[in-house]
Amino acid sequence: MVQAPALPLATGRCTLVGAGPGDPELLTLKALKAIQQATVLLVDDLVNPAVLAHAAPTARVVHVGKRGGCRSTPQSFIERLMITAAREGEQVVRLKGGDPFIFGRGGEEVEHLRQAGVQVEVINGITAGLAAVSSLGVPLTHRDHAHGVLFLTGHAKPGDAAPDWPQIAATARSAKLTLVIYMGVSGAQQIEQGLLAGLPARTPVALVQHASLPTQRQVLTTLGALHATLVREQLGSPCVIVVGEVLQGVQELQRVGPQFAWGT
Repeated sequence: MVQAPALPLATGRCTLVGAGPGDPELLTLKALKAIQQATVLLVDDLVNPAVLAHAAPTARVVHVGKRGGCRSTPQSFIERLMITAAREGEQVVRLKGGDPFIFGRGGEEVEHLRQAGVQVEVINGITAGLAAVSSLGVPLTHRDHAHGVLFLTGHAKPGDAAPDWPQIAATARSAKLTLVIYMGVSGAQQIEQGLLAGLPARTPVALVQHASLPTQRQVLTTLGALHATLVREQLGSPCVIVVGEVLQGVQELQRVGPQFAWGT
């Protein structure tokens, strides 16, 4: 039997680094160290350019933009770049917005890197869903209002079925869960209709665009007015949709000092 030739072992390494939701001050110390030591950085579109100020002057920066609804660098091409650079002895940092393992395709990249014999490490970052609600002054979980949280994508992989929003709504209501929906702007009307099958129309909803950045915009509305509010306020990606009774805390803050306007 003829054995397949062994894959060449990589002399470099690759680190998947979460750059956080946008504010460069939200980088972890471990992420900062990895960026400083990188010889090659492959940078996603949603990473704040200010983060790159921490890279070495000699580092090669390759922008491999990936943003929902826009033309993106093919994932297979990005993976080939990482593998090639690592085999050439480079210290590769794959810099991603948010967290690599929360809708960042980090799992896919780790699998391909390991299969290619590349040493890989993952450094977590603050995900946009957490930063979004924190900016409103409320938590994702609360002993009285939310016993857990579901992170969901509103944008299914081509060819896959859309999430079962009625079932998700029923689970959220019975288990008192907060829903955090990423990439849901384009499908907001379907999401609203599906969730209304199991949640009241009065359920509080927060729409947070560009979480943690100076350009952040936030609108509070209700589930029954979700799509209409997005259209009226002209909110687009990247925008996190948060659904749940835990947002009642924002209403309490409004009574102390109004900060946000509820959509109708």
